[in-house]
Amino acid sequence: MKLFGQSRKELGDLGEKVAAEYLHRHGFLIVAHNVARKTGEIDLIARKDKIMHFVEVKTIACEAFPGEQHTLDEYDPSVNLHEAKIRKVARTAEWYMAERDLENEWQVDAVLVWLRKRDGRAYVRYLPQIV
Repeated sequence: MKLFGQSRKELGDLGEKVAAEYLHRHGFLIVAHNVARKTGEIDLIARKDKIMHFVEVKTIACEAFPGEQHTLDEYDPSVNLHEAKIRKVARTAEWYMAERDLENEWQVDAVLVWLRKRDGRAYVRYLPQIV
């Protein structure tokens, strides 16, 4: 799959699908996608070992993956994990837990996704407990 001509929204949606598949393969149960309230939006909600994970996904299209020889893209999607955005995710997570009267432990995580332009392959980095 080539990524040329994809809009930012389409790339973001694809990145969220990749992140959900990555989490699923690593033992997470995906509970919800794109939960939005006036406090903010949560890209993915997952559960693993009785812990709720509220996941912010950041995706970029790149020429090469981090660490590949001749990497042209020095950009790291984690720079978009702004403190204000993370606070919004945490506030929305608190709302989600309270609304459902859940008393599980919970945390805010991030998944960074690099999508290689020439073939659509993905490189994923999971960042647990970013708060």
